[in-house]
Amino acid sequence: MSATASTPDQGHVPEVDFELDEFDADEQICLEFYRQVAVREDMLVPLAEHHTADGVHSFYVLYDRTATYGHPGALQYLAIPLRRDHGKRTFSFEQASLPLPAMAQSWLIHRGCPPDAIGVDPELGPQPADEATRVLERRLAADGDRYAMGYSYTRDDPDDWVTVVALRALDERSPSPFRVVVEEVDTDAWTHTLREGGFATVEEALQWCDDRLCGTAGPLPPVRPTASPTRPVLPSKAAAPRPRGRSR
Repeated sequence: MSATASTPDQGHVPEVDFELDEFDADEQICLEFYRQVAVREDMLVPLAEHHTADGVHSFYVLYDRTATYGHPGALQYLAIPLRRDHGKRTFSFEQASLPLPAMAQSWLIHRGCPPDAIGVDPELGPQPADEATRVLERRLAADGDRYAMGYSYTRDDPDDWVTVVALRALDERSPSPFRVVVEEVDTDAWTHTLREGGFATVEEALQWCDDRLCGTAGPLPPVRPTASPTRPVLPSKAAAPRPRGRSR
């Protein structure tokens, strides 16, 4: 969904409201929030947001329309959780830049956001082209904490709109320890596909990313399935050794 809210004929683009006008008691945090987030507030598009009923917590998935201005390949999405202290008029926040909306959702979910409350607005951006894309997006949102991102590149060329992401499985026993996720946007149909491949080494994963950006990549190799755990075979009761008593 790297083309989200960046095409002028996609209709009205909503603005983000962090609802922090009265939360200015901590000047240092306010300054950090301005430097990291608010300085580009008018260029951030709220793709998804969730607010708790008491107004204490807010979670945002934001698209940064300035990300690739002079920075080819840059990460285009922000995930931001906010916590407000109404009594002290202070707030705290975290922020992470990520290459795909599903990864931003995952980052927020694993920081307390309800999984079913942070769905991306379907009117903002290209829609999933097929069920395989939907399935992989749901899995990335749910299981994103199982992988560490090592590399990403977004090219927002209308003729070849693509994002490649190289991931490392945190479980060293994974049969495909390195993954590549590639998103391709069809700017005519205004849809996107998401696919995943598995690699044995980081060098192979990064080479595939380079080849895709150069237009020379072959098909993604399949992810090797994780072997089902085998249950130990226990001896029958008749064959089980008896505990030896203590000798006197």
